[in-house]
Amino acid sequence: MRVQPLTLAAAGAALLAPTTLPAAAVPPQERLVAHREGGVSAADLLARVRACDRVSRGRYRTDDGAAATVAVCGTRDVVFWKADLDIDCDGRPTARCNRRSDPFFSAATAFQQSDGRYLNAETLPYIVVPAPSGIWNHRAQGVRGGSVAAVIYRNRVQYAVVGDTGPRDLIGEASYATARGLGIHPDPRGGGAPSGVTYIVFKNARIHPIENHKSATTTGERLARQFIGQAG
Repeated sequence: MRVQPLTLAAAGAALLAPTTLPAAAVPPQERLVAHREGGVSAADLLARVRACDRVSRGRYRTDDGAAATVAVCGTRDVVFWKADLDIDCDGRPTARCNRRSDPFFSAATAFQQSDGRYLNAETLPYIVVPAPSGIWNHRAQGVRGGSVAAVIYRNRVQYAVVGDTGPRDLIGEASYATARGLGIHPDPRGGGAPSGVTYIVFKNARIHPIENHKSATTTGERLARQFIGQAG
C-alpha cells in the first residue's frame, strides 16, 4: 500500500515481492531491537487478540484492487487489526527514504516532531492509520498521533507510535524503521510483508515528544504487561 497522500499509488506497488530481511543485510549499528529478553512475548500478545469484537463499521483493503477483508477490532484497552505491512518511507528525506529510493515519496507526515520537522521513517518506528471515514474514526477510539503501538510479526514485537495517516479505505502500513526492527525487508520498492502482521494500539496512551522511541518502548512494554495480565 504505497500511496501518495490520500491518493492511490501505482498498482504495481501491490505486486512488490516481500521478503524477510536477513540480519546480515543490516549493519549491526542500525539494527533495532524488536523484542528484548524478559519482555512480553509475541505469543502472549497474540493470545489476547485472537477474537475480534469489531469496532469499525466496515472493512479495509490492504492494497488497491484487493477485497475489503480487514476489520478493526477492539477491547477496553486496545484496538487492533491483522494485515500486511507495506513500507512507509515518508517524512524527512534521508539516505534510504527519498524521491530516488521511493517513487511515491512524500516529504510530509501527518504528525510532526517537537521541533516542527516531519518524522524520520528511516529511524523512527511508526505505523500508519487510515484517515477518519465512515469505516472507522481512530480518534473516537483514543488513537492519535503519538499513540503507542505494538507491531507483531512472527516471533518479534516492535514498539512504535502512530506517525502518519493513509487513505480512508486502506490499512496495513508502517515505517521503514518498523519493518527493519521486525526483520522485514524495509526497501520501499520491494520490501514489506504480504500478511501475518498484527497491529495493536493502546488507547489513550501517547508519547511526548513523538520522536522519543525509548519512551515509546518503555511505555509499550508496561502497557503490554498490563494487557496480558502480568504484574509490574
